[in-house]
This record gives sequence, structure tokens and C-alpha cells, in this order.
Amino acid sequence: MLPEWRVFADADALVAALADALRMEAETAIAARGVFHLVLAGGTTPLALYRALADRRAGDARWQVWYGDERYLPAGHPERNSVMIEAAWLAASSISPENRRPIPAERGAREAAAAYGEWLEGVGDFDVVLLGMGEDGHTASLFPGHDWGAAPGSPDVLAVLDAPKPPPERVSLSVARLNRSQRVWFVITGPGKREALTRWKNGETLPVSTVRGKLDTVAWLDAAAWPAEE
Repeated sequence: MLPEWRVFADADALVAALADALRMEAETAIAARGVFHLVLAGGTTPLALYRALADRRAGDARWQVWYGDERYLPAGHPERNSVMIEAAWLAASSISPENRRPIPAERGAREAAAAYGEWLEGVGDFDVVLLGMGEDGHTASLFPGHDWGAAPGSPDVLAVLDAPKPPPERVSLSVARLNRSQRVWFVITGPGKREALTRWKNGETLPVSTVRGKLDTVAWLDAAAWPAEE
């Protein structure tokens, strides 16, 4: 099943609409269950989103923040998703430090995947998952030609040891775990993504096309990323 495609004039318009939508989802989840479970993505446009959330003073002690993937790099390395996102938003937010759960990738992919899987035990469906998409159709650190963890019984968290882009060692939530989410929202911008989006629209099986939310799956796009109609 294809996602809902939401196309905006530019990345700024996309980010503003997405930030507002995310806050509304948080309010709905908190009103229903008293907690909001959010999975964060790395990448340039998501970072702009996190800065917009910081401007809106989004997040409080009822928010639980998780990560879709992380690179095997030393703790505090500036290219780690968690380090960039802390700087852009979380460090200055009202989300409790104990509710911000970066993947401990500095331990190595296998050990970190096992630890994160233990942390997720007993955690129900995520409310919203934010994901990006690479030019090859990968999402999180789930790459074409690799195990995406989509089969029944797959672990929640995968150790990725041979990623085709550096660093090769990574940790990623599996397709099986990501699909236990109420809403999956992809954030995709730029003309470099058009080819992969065309393949996705045409029904090709890609990592990105296998991740779906239970309530909705939305691709938030800027006009530069949207393929021209044939």
C-alpha cells in the first residue's frame, strides 16, 4: 500500500506544517494515554524540524523519545544523530533526560542493538515514527540487499555490520518494530530523491516501501523531491 503523499512548495513550508501536526499528535496521545512515544530520524530536513519544535517549545515530561537508527561512533561525536538532535532541540526542551533514549552505539553494533532491544521490551506501539529516505530507497539504516528485519519473529533492533555508506557499522530499528507504530511519517526533500520516489510510487519493493503505520503512512515532501508526472 502506498503512503499518502503531501507535497509542499518548499522545505520551509513542509517543516512548519509538520511541526504543527506533530504537536497535535502529541496532544491527542497524551489526552488518551498520558504519554507520547516518538521516534526521531537524522538528516538535514529533520534537523530543521527539530529547530522548529524548539522554537515552539515542544515537549514535556510526558514525551518519550526514541531513535530510528544510529552510527557506530564515539559518544559525543558530532555526526551521531543523537548529538545533533540534542543540540537542535532536546537539550533545551522540557523533555526529561531519562525520557530521551539515544542508541548506545559507542558499544558496537551488536551490543548496542541488544541493549536497545531490552529498553524497548514492554513498550507498546510508537505513536509517531519520523523517518527519512536515501537516494537508494533506504530508510533508517535499512539498506537494499540487506536484512531489514521484516520477517515474523525478527528482533526489534538490528545490528548493521556492512552498511554501504560510512560508517559501515550501525544500529537500526527493524521493519517489524517500526511497523508496530500508529503513524509513520517520512520526511523527504530535494531533487536527489526523485528517482527513489518514482520507484516507490511504481510499487517497487524497497526498504522504505515496507514500513507502514497502523493508522497512517505519510510522505511529507517538498516540490523539488516530487517526481514529474509522466
